[in-house]
Amino acid sequence: MLDVKMIRQQPDEYKERLGTRGVAPEEIDRLLAEDKQRRQLLNEVEELKRQRNDVSGKIALAKRNKEDASEAIAQMRAVGAKIKELDVKAEESVAKVNDMAARLPNLPNKTIPVGPDEEANVELRKVGTPRDFDFEPKAHWDLGEDLDILDFERGAKVSGARFVYYKGLGAKLERALYNFMLDEHEKEGYLEMITPYIVNDASMYGTGQFPKFKEDVYQIQDQNMTMIPTAEVPLTNYYRDEVIPDEKLPVYVTALSPSFRSEAGSAGRDTRGLIRMHQFNKVEMVKYTKPETSYDELEKMTANAGSIMEKLGLPYHVITLSTGDMGFSAAMTHDLEVWMPAQNTYREISSCSNCEDFQARRAHIQYRDENGKLNFVHTLNGSGLAVGRTVAAILENYQNEDGTVTIPEVLRPYMHGVEKITK
Repeated sequence: MLDVKMIRQQPDEYKERLGTRGVAPEEIDRLLAEDKQRRQLLNEVEELKRQRNDVSGKIALAKRNKEDASEAIAQMRAVGAKIKELDVKAEESVAKVNDMAARLPNLPNKTIPVGPDEEANVELRKVGTPRDFDFEPKAHWDLGEDLDILDFERGAKVSGARFVYYKGLGAKLERALYNFMLDEHEKEGYLEMITPYIVNDASMYGTGQFPKFKEDVYQIQDQNMTMIPTAEVPLTNYYRDEVIPDEKLPVYVTALSPSFRSEAGSAGRDTRGLIRMHQFNKVEMVKYTKPETSYDELEKMTANAGSIMEKLGLPYHVITLSTGDMGFSAAMTHDLEVWMPAQNTYREISSCSNCEDFQARRAHIQYRDENGKLNFVHTLNGSGLAVGRTVAAILENYQNEDGTVTIPEVLRPYMHGVEKITK
């Protein structure tokens, strides 16, 4: 969440920069108007409480002097009733300000490209050279079905569209990938966790999914609980409402988890294959850092995800997302996109973001600096990687003309020496 006090002090700055994220200036004006009313109500309440204290003193004095205090008592009752009335209005105004502020996206870093959508994204670097096939490469869904390692038809029968069964060496390949990823992240200093897969509303609010994006998730009816859209949610909320000891920072954590997404608004996009599923596995990286090191840590996190790609031998590029393409909670995002031969294009496989103190304000995650002052941490998150999309990339990039798929060397120990997937 943004600091309303900072918006109040620099309204034009916030209007300009949030405008690049699709926020109309009127939204800021409405927030500031409500915030002004909130402060006025609180001031009125404080003034009335001061008056009540004065009247209480007069009543006590009158009683000690055995004087008539009925008028003062009536006055105090009137003031008390007015305080109750204004307290209700003030609480309503505070809730309204908080709700309006909670729906504003994070302030974009000043250095990122400005633009309305992905067309304004900027490529930072390419890594690896796409393979030159001497035959027509097949799409991963055709390869998976031909090799009998992916069953989309029965996934749809049992659960609906965008669900899949992994079978045999397909299941083993998925398992090999996430074990490999977790081992690599451990080498980089990440602490592995197994998290809850169902979280409460406060957790979804803390990372920025609620209140604005409830349609994107699966909620458990009448429970106020949500199936996680990513392990970012339980990992980031681990320290919610806590003060992290200064000497612990930075904190690196990682987890494999299923991710559940309704994919609202994606009708007609990626209807085949593993790219846009309602349920998929993902290895997530999360960092808690001090503000002054968070952008260095973003580059390290991006490199951690890139290292997985390089060891798997998958060509990819890194792009910086524009203001209009970036996620709600992010101040800066680097996407890693893997080369998909059958589509002849790069597709997102990891997204690494610095949220600065946006999530920490919502989740009240702080640290105490060397001077004893409480500050909000900066939080970062990134996919390391989306496992299903990595399976898709391996199937397409490592396919052979006879329809078999070679296993990348680094994964063979995780697959008990299997070198090739055959029918």
